[in-house]
Amino acid sequence: MLYHVFMDVKIPRDLPAEEAAEIIARERAYSQALQRSGKWRHIWRVAGQYANVSIFDVRDNAELHEILSGLPLFPFMDIEVTPLLRHPSAIREDDS
Repeated sequence: MLYHVFMDVKIPRDLPAEEAAEIIARERAYSQALQRSGKWRHIWRVAGQYANVSIFDVRDNAELHEILSGLPLFPFMDIEVTPLLRHPSAIREDDS
């Protein structure tokens, strides 16, 4: 199942820089492993914001929740999830 996920990151300004850097490094490794597995299909930065728009391809809501709550930056994020369904007018057969 495909999901559109908007993640707005709000790291507290008083978080020590070295702690923030360590969390961001773990976030990068975690997200890249998910991208390699095919579960995190696309990620785009939102210009001018510390935010991203991503497409996940996972089994169900529970798997998506497990993945998102496992993000090292999860405690500092506002997340919006939208389930996606193939549009009947879509011409591409290879992206469901």
